[in-house]
Amino acid sequence: MNIASSMLRGNKMVKYQRSSLSGADELSDHDQATVTALPNSQPAAHNQNSTASGLAEGDSSNGKMGENNCTKVPDVHYKNSNANNIKYIKGEMGGPSGKLSGRTLLEKILVVLCVVLLLVVLILAILYAIERQEEFCLTGPCVTIAGSVLSSMDKSIDPCDDFHKYSCGSWIKEHPIPDGQSRWTTFGMIWRENQVVIKQVLEGELNTTSTAEKKAQNYYTSCIDKEDSIDRLGAQPLIDIINTLGGWNVTGTFNLTNYNFNKVFQKMEALYDEKPFFTLLIGGDDKNSSINILQIAEGSILLPDESYMVNKTEDDPVVGAYFKYMRRVTELIGAEGEEVDRQLRNIWETGVDIANLSVSLDDYESYEDMLNYMTVEDMQREFPAFNWLEYLTYLFKDTEVKITSKEQLIVFTPKYLAAVSDLVLNTDPVALHNYMIWSLITSYTKYLSEDFRRAEDDFDKELYGQTTEQPKWRSCISDTDDNLGFALGALFVKETFKGKSKERASAMVEEIRSAFKNNLPDLEWMDEETRHAARDKANAILDLIGFPDYILNSAKLDSSYADLEINATDYFGNNIRISQFHTRQELQELRKRVNRGQWEMTPPQVNAYYSPPKNEIVFPAGVLQAPFYDKDYPKSLNFGGMGVIMGHEITHGFDDSGRKYDKFGNVKQWWNNATIDRFENQIQCMVDQYSKYEVNGNFIDGKMTLGENIADNGGLKSAYRGYQDWIKEHGEEKPLPALGLSHRQLFFVGFAQVWCSSQTAKEAQLQLVTDNHSPARYRVIGTLSNSEDFAREFNCPAGSPMNPKKKCEVW
Repeated sequence: MNIASSMLRGNKMVKYQRSSLSGADELSDHDQATVTALPNSQPAAHNQNSTASGLAEGDSSNGKMGENNCTKVPDVHYKNSNANNIKYIKGEMGGPSGKLSGRTLLEKILVVLCVVLLLVVLILAILYAIERQEEFCLTGPCVTIAGSVLSSMDKSIDPCDDFHKYSCGSWIKEHPIPDGQSRWTTFGMIWRENQVVIKQVLEGELNTTSTAEKKAQNYYTSCIDKEDSIDRLGAQPLIDIINTLGGWNVTGTFNLTNYNFNKVFQKMEALYDEKPFFTLLIGGDDKNSSINILQIAEGSILLPDESYMVNKTEDDPVVGAYFKYMRRVTELIGAEGEEVDRQLRNIWETGVDIANLSVSLDDYESYEDMLNYMTVEDMQREFPAFNWLEYLTYLFKDTEVKITSKEQLIVFTPKYLAAVSDLVLNTDPVALHNYMIWSLITSYTKYLSEDFRRAEDDFDKELYGQTTEQPKWRSCISDTDDNLGFALGALFVKETFKGKSKERASAMVEEIRSAFKNNLPDLEWMDEETRHAARDKANAILDLIGFPDYILNSAKLDSSYADLEINATDYFGNNIRISQFHTRQELQELRKRVNRGQWEMTPPQVNAYYSPPKNEIVFPAGVLQAPFYDKDYPKSLNFGGMGVIMGHEITHGFDDSGRKYDKFGNVKQWWNNATIDRFENQIQCMVDQYSKYEVNGNFIDGKMTLGENIADNGGLKSAYRGYQDWIKEHGEEKPLPALGLSHRQLFFVGFAQVWCSSQTAKEAQLQLVTDNHSPARYRVIGTLSNSEDFAREFNCPAGSPMNPKKKCEVW
């Protein structure tokens, strides 16, 4: 869902998530930097992540790829052997002509005939070589690409039994999870390559006059901290912040006299962007997408999901590791002892109480039921623990926005907010303040000394299953992208996204969009009126490719960061100033109209997203890279990789959530009831299908992952049809050598290899409860087992694992 329309943590409404391609876990520091841009903030200001050494002939002996037997891959050794023979013949022909003298007439005739015969052989050899060159693509890029594709495959696996292992079996064996990671994916590989490019730029001399680009470099320099100023400061920067908020009872510095809960709560958010109980956002009104409105959603909790907290004791490995993390951090701040341990347990218990209040999406019949419009005075009456008018007035005090008691907000989960209000009113103020300060501490420890970072890393090892830390420079690049992502994006784009890359990607989007629309008449469950409206919505989707144009205009880029101060020797201070800068930028959007076309993901990001309220799809420059997309790749791989990604995002406009938004981005019923009923029947098939997939003894939540599964299936179908349309216009491509695959088959291999991945068992478990994307393996298995096109191209028998008799289709 769009960053300004839905708040999901698993199936809980928590914070805004857009329909990104790879999922939140793909964009974490464990795989890639997270970009969690708050809605409608200033685009630059707020962004909140091998060639094989040899080629082997493809094996088609299983009969399922027998159509390729007639185009046997040329034997490279044979061709080299031919070349040697030709050279030898030329040497003989270049000998002295006098050797014919002294021969009989018959001998001379035989010699001439031999020479002629050898000439004929030479000509035939040359013609054969030319013919083989025409049959296969043997250019340097083609040979390299073939080697890369082949090196990831396991040709010993029957593609009709397990296409993920067939396409990715060798990749998984040859790509162990790197240091500091709990999973390893093709997305992560591209991000790491992007990081190397960025590192070279940031650590070199910037050939620029842009102050924004220099700020990005200075921020990175402050993070790398070659002078060790971060370690010398230790905990002091955090202690100073805690003192501005009245101290912390855990360290013995808190005084309840004159304590005002609401004053501290307001200050925490305004100055440090800390929101311990709920999340305030500014985004487009789902019922009038052209205007911005204040929105209230659930806040974050201490661990990624309440299932890690509720009914768990310190004997649980994750909870035990978290207590160890708490104790280490408090010791570093200057507190230890039995009383400290008691207070830490109280903090944990308060966190568990809040986690228990989380509201499930299952409690609501529809998304429309979550759009609860309330005024400030309504909220004061319903949720009295917070002084709402004072709170909002304090937040907006440095802007031109004036808040009154009649200001309207959207409250997504009033039940949760009422329960939190009761909890605040009935909890001891000391315990409540302790929890708030701890929430703040966990947000800022990563900006402190190595001891703090190591404590956090050690806990992550237990939570995610990673074994070591990643190099600091990689974390620093992720932080730079998080905080100055569009300034960094300008540097990245200049290095990597040149020529006509943007034009070529835009053209492919149009090809996929056209294929999606052309498929609409084939959908028997859809009535004609709704079909026409769906075509109109598809036409209205705005596509943003590569990067926002303004970042290459130094004056505009610099203006967007003009109010942000960055000091190359003050990493902690930089992050405080960035937090305050982003908060100001977001608040100033309230009275402005929604800026459709404003980016919410930075250019280096290896991801993509669809925004329902804006009806737009976004493909950053970072994802428009090999192996997903490359100008030298055959179209089969480009359509199978980037084409499916594009189709995935387009289909999000019509999944179980996206279909509720019209072409203008407003929540509105634009389908008739009969079509909706038939649609519900179609998607139930997919819910049931994915719910049967098992990961380490646990099953996928087919309902939670439904939207992404619909997008995967629809994206594949649109991309394949788009490729077929391309073939009709441009003709067949020359096969790649050594693979034994047609390009139609290669399309599906390209799709599957997008999802080559490995992950720890703990990461896999975390994904099942927090991520609305299916695990990578089942994004391949589930999608292709529904595809008649796939089954036909690989000649899979009916009833085989990859060609079940029952298939699910929505789009």
